[in-house]
Amino acid sequence: MRIIDRFKEEIQCIRERDPAAPQSKIIGAIQIVLTYPGFQAIALYRVANWFWRKKLNFIAAIISYISRFITLIEIHPGATIGQRFFIDHGCGIVIGETTEIANDCTVYQGVTLGGTSLNQGKRHPTLLSGVIIGAGAKVLGPIVLGEDVRVGSNSVVLKDVEEGTTVVGIPAQPVGADKATKRKIADKLEFEAYGVSCDHPNPEAEAINLLADRLNKIEKQLEAEKTELPKTSPMNIENNQ
Repeated sequence: MRIIDRFKEEIQCIRERDPAAPQSKIIGAIQIVLTYPGFQAIALYRVANWFWRKKLNFIAAIISYISRFITLIEIHPGATIGQRFFIDHGCGIVIGETTEIANDCTVYQGVTLGGTSLNQGKRHPTLLSGVIIGAGAKVLGPIVLGEDVRVGSNSVVLKDVEEGTTVVGIPAQPVGADKATKRKIADKLEFEAYGVSCDHPNPEAEAINLLADRLNKIEKQLEAEKTELPKTSPMNIENNQ
């Protein structure tokens, strides 16, 4: 694919996934190119990656450094990133050297695709197609996130995640683990901006809500029992004596 066609595809990707993106054909495209750090980071990464693959690592590193200075997004030139990779907002994103990202993935601000080892070789995550990673999440180590995986905001993922699964928490745990539910989440047409399905809320928040409901029921039960007790007073006790 020619570089100009690749850039057109990236611009269209932004328009489809960001409701705030300008839709006008020419002026809107210029605005995206000049003001969207996600687009700029990907464009500069493509250039840096070309030099990296040509073994011109010094030039690739300089371009990557310039990109980080301009966009506050750090993408190692050795990372492998597919088509239509969407970075929304972007500030604070870190993508390591051996990261592999398939087509149509999305990450939000503060995401880290990092390593957990100082050894050479594969040490960063692999994202298959359609993965969405919410703001502030950390995906660490040479693990694999299957197709259409959703990672909730501020989660920490340390293990492989099966296709179509939504994970949340620290460490991240699956929500809706049965296959039918996973498929339902994966097949949802709407874009889940921060990686957590509305049908499957954070299990920790759900547990807190259940406890609150339980306490409320206990309080009502105590109030009911209190009203049923015979009313006694010191005066009544004295009269009875």
